[in-house]
Amino acid sequence: MSTFPTTARVVIIGGGVVGTSTLYHLAKAGWTDCVLLEKNELTAGSTWHAAGNCPNFSGSWAVMNMQRYGLEMYRTLADDVGYPMNYHVTGSLRLAHSKERMQEFERVSGMGRYQGLEMPIMTPQEMQAHHPFMQTHDLAGGMWDPLDGDIDPAQLTQAMAKGARDAGARIERFCPAIGIDRDGDEWIVKTEKGDIRCDYVANCAGYYAQRVGEMFKPFGGRTVPMVVMSHQYFLTDEIAEVAAWTKEKGHKLPIIRDVDISYYLRQDKNGLNLGPYERNCKAHWITPQDPMPEDFSFQLYPDDLERLEFYIEDAMERVPALGTAGVGRNINGPIPYAPDGLPLLGPMPGVRNAFEGHCFTFGIAQGGGAGKVLSEWIMHGETEWDMWATDPRRYTAFADHDYSLAKALETYGHEYAMHFPHHEWPAGRDKKLSPVDSAIRAAGGQMGAYNGWERANWFAKEGDDTSQEATHTWDRSGPWAARVKEEVEAVRDGVGVLDLPGFSRFNLSGEGAAEWLRGRIAGALPKAGRMTLGYFPDTRGRILTEMSIIRHGEDDFTLITAALAQWHDFELLQNALPAGLSLSDHTEEFSTLIVSGPKSRDLFQGLETQADLSLGWLTHQNAVVAGIACRLIRVSFAGELGWEVHAPNADIPALYDAITGAGAQPFGMYALNSMRVEKGYRAWKGDLSTDYTLFEGGLGRFVKLDKPQDFPGKAALQNEKQQGSKKRFVTMLVEAGEFDAPYMSTIWHGDDVVGETTSGDWGYRINASVALGVVRTDVSEPGTALEVEMYGQRYKALVQPDQPLWDPANERLRA
Repeated sequence: MSTFPTTARVVIIGGGVVGTSTLYHLAKAGWTDCVLLEKNELTAGSTWHAAGNCPNFSGSWAVMNMQRYGLEMYRTLADDVGYPMNYHVTGSLRLAHSKERMQEFERVSGMGRYQGLEMPIMTPQEMQAHHPFMQTHDLAGGMWDPLDGDIDPAQLTQAMAKGARDAGARIERFCPAIGIDRDGDEWIVKTEKGDIRCDYVANCAGYYAQRVGEMFKPFGGRTVPMVVMSHQYFLTDEIAEVAAWTKEKGHKLPIIRDVDISYYLRQDKNGLNLGPYERNCKAHWITPQDPMPEDFSFQLYPDDLERLEFYIEDAMERVPALGTAGVGRNINGPIPYAPDGLPLLGPMPGVRNAFEGHCFTFGIAQGGGAGKVLSEWIMHGETEWDMWATDPRRYTAFADHDYSLAKALETYGHEYAMHFPHHEWPAGRDKKLSPVDSAIRAAGGQMGAYNGWERANWFAKEGDDTSQEATHTWDRSGPWAARVKEEVEAVRDGVGVLDLPGFSRFNLSGEGAAEWLRGRIAGALPKAGRMTLGYFPDTRGRILTEMSIIRHGEDDFTLITAALAQWHDFELLQNALPAGLSLSDHTEEFSTLIVSGPKSRDLFQGLETQADLSLGWLTHQNAVVAGIACRLIRVSFAGELGWEVHAPNADIPALYDAITGAGAQPFGMYALNSMRVEKGYRAWKGDLSTDYTLFEGGLGRFVKLDKPQDFPGKAALQNEKQQGSKKRFVTMLVEAGEFDAPYMSTIWHGDDVVGETTSGDWGYRINASVALGVVRTDVSEPGTALEVEMYGQRYKALVQPDQPLWDPANERLRA
């Protein structure tokens, strides 16, 4: 009889599919001294049994990569570990009721081709050939996923557990974690069987993850932003027609995913399984009067079929055979939701050597890839794919219980919703407001949320359609288009002002701060009184993040980065910070106004600004504007003469009133994005990600391989410099018709897929559609003719010289 382990390298809390997959991947990599703690029997905790290629399109390479990897892993897992599994690859039909849905399917199909997956678009008649029991008269078409299917979740979990045990890892059944403690650099995981000391801990506790997360709060953790939803599906009795068809064909019917109505319908034995994501959904365990029980294993919520009535009726019209059999069994179980419906997978915010792997709404489909990713985080501190879409640090302090509940209800109720580029979801808003929020809205500001901060996307005028329905389009045109054009022209010809709350802002100081910072970035530091962009590579030379480095003195810096990057970038610095240096977060204390345009200097002079307005590009100084102390930074993401005005929150209203009163026209984020794309400026986690190295991302001018500091990734970048890059960042002009290239659009050269777009927009100053992207080096030369695939059509694109499209010599910036 084995003894209870008192030490381990890694302890995984939770024995569902993600926990066992993580243990399996760790053990396969040689990390055998790992222990999984399971509360009861090993089983997948989700009520979802599908193992599809694209159960829910999230617009994220991270999620699609996890799903693709999982499918490949599951095909051979039974043989790999010697454990039989029921895995049926049936294919699935995704139904479209509208032109807009068909456009989305065309986009997903194109993304699949980029990954080597074929998901062809089908006519209603072609779909009916796959599923003869389905009515198709009211459909616009659909998409066929030949690799979709279903798998027994218990068998899958047991198979990975067997593989992990065979490799030397341990599983302790009926042994829940009851507490966490810390002793120096060691974690102490407390159980009723005894304590386990370990180096790393992973919270893979499924719908119990928030409760487990509370154990980490004394060590810097936070309340996990999640809500447990009720997911309900039912199984019919045997249907004679289905049984006869299956016997004749020798395989099961394909899954139907009616994404516009919001349900899936699949064969279960010789009956059917209907699972809706209903609008009138329900969360559980969200009030003190309805607490989460200590143990809900193998239990279900009471049946609540009335909630499903609309979906049942629709499904019966779609597949009349569904109505010929009774309900054999109804299942109403818990399913965890993060606010956006994507997993929380990666480093635990605020807690070193602790990780999260939970809130998987499609846990079976994503579990194989999730285990790979989480094991990489633990072993290497970085992952093969850029995983920002699932990184728990994407939610900062604004994601409280009220926000998480509102967003979970919205996300579950719109599980298959189309994410149009100009649509802003209404739930969970107004969490962080600018000091001039009321003035922005009074001027017609149409708001968007950026890490909880409300910013104006565009400014509407009287008579403009500001309804949600107006944003339900993939087209460039909409009520915003004319206004964005006006805003860009105001910045181009005069002066505009953008209220930009939420910049992540850190102060770094202490003797040796400069030398330490040189050892973290790939490039050089600015002199005192100046600023530069600093790029932080990972060990492979890939782009971790970009920060504006503002130098006040020899060892005194302010670092400014994207609003969304607040927790990510602070931890990037803090986790490597040596003793004696000071790092502090001042994001909540200051705000920023962007003043840009050829008349911006005149505006400041008219406000009797006390500052040297002749100081050049990339300088900064203390100033007094309209009698108010602030800091002026000579930089412009819009690509025009301009300054950023940084000041304490309390002083922003007076500054904003003075600047607008002097003639600056307010402009929004849509106009800023249009202008930055014309300049070829990169955006974080779009153009700047760990999917690309600094050289591939076109950032070679920020890399100093000859400096003595051995910054992360230096050796990898030196090797790439010698061998040559396989990819290269390009700017393209696209004959785009009604669309601009969305993120992750496939780029073609003849019959070859050669890259993907990272962002795109209409350039109002150059009157053309612009796409930024990364392509194979051999097709990256200026003048190369390419094609960008958008919504099923290919549009001609021409690679441009490596310079801004607007003001290529930067004369306007430096005026």
